[in-house]
Amino acid sequence: MNTIPATRTAMVLEHSGGPLVTRELPCPRPGPGEVLIEVSACGVCRTDLHLIDGELPDIRYPVIPGHQIVGRVLALGDGVAEPAVGTRVGVAWLASTCGHCGYCRRGSENLCDEARFTGYHVDGGYATHCLARADFVYPLPEGYEDLSVAPLLCGGLIGYRALRACGDAYRLGLYGFGSAAHMIAQVAVRENRQVYAFTRPRDEHTQRFARSLGCIWAGASDELPPQALDAAIIFAADGRLVPQALLAVAKGGIVVCAGIHMSEIPAFDYERLWGERVIRSIANLTRTDGHEFLALAPKVPVRTHTRIYPLAGANEALADLRAGRLEGSAVLTMR
Repeated sequence: MNTIPATRTAMVLEHSGGPLVTRELPCPRPGPGEVLIEVSACGVCRTDLHLIDGELPDIRYPVIPGHQIVGRVLALGDGVAEPAVGTRVGVAWLASTCGHCGYCRRGSENLCDEARFTGYHVDGGYATHCLARADFVYPLPEGYEDLSVAPLLCGGLIGYRALRACGDAYRLGLYGFGSAAHMIAQVAVRENRQVYAFTRPRDEHTQRFARSLGCIWAGASDELPPQALDAAIIFAADGRLVPQALLAVAKGGIVVCAGIHMSEIPAFDYERLWGERVIRSIANLTRTDGHEFLALAPKVPVRTHTRIYPLAGANEALADLRAGRLEGSAVLTMR
């Protein structure tokens, strides 16, 4: 076993509303079935904002956020043979499941009632070191630097699951063109779909960015596309976009809500849903999603656009995410 340092540096959420504070904490030792990871990078996700704002249920404080973790295995707990010490691994949102309930047995472990999540129920990657269950970490594709692969581990994975929920939809709308959308747009274009990007009103910069990635149209989220869509994915946490997206999809179309939290969906006339339109949600992800997408990403190839912040700049990164000042993904570096 490599030498485990006595302490780790972490950005800690101590109460609802934040801000995160820097703390020197004892470095944890891996228990049975766990690995200790020396973190090199961690992506910043909108879910982290929901955590900070107290919008998720049963938050325990203090907690270290972060669930797009890249690092190398430093030490193994009892019973762990793989991944070996020194292996580069990724850690995503799903931290553990029970493994025996009906959901787990049928391949829907993302719905397990006993699931625990990284950076929420267990401490995450806004830290120099973190623990993870060995059977819930991912080998990472070659060809990606640590800082560029981190966003694949949430925005990429959730976006991938949301895209698959759209079936073979040809005309695809993406509402909220941030971290997840900028990656999944590249996958959809590779699959020869027509992609339509919806941004905040008057956000011409993001609209140009979307077109540069192959979107054939980009406009404001309160606009209608030039042609009716077969499906739409809502990445933004704004419930008002659900009835708006229903207006944009053709009969038989699907509106997929991809976030873990969304503001209240306003009432709308049944006519918007009629015509066998469908609204569905995406809840978390499975390890199968993770392995499939991480194998697919280098074949597209998915290129992540990142803005890098030091660990101590986590609050700045979160503020930029909240204000819509990012093009692509924010990533914290521990170096």
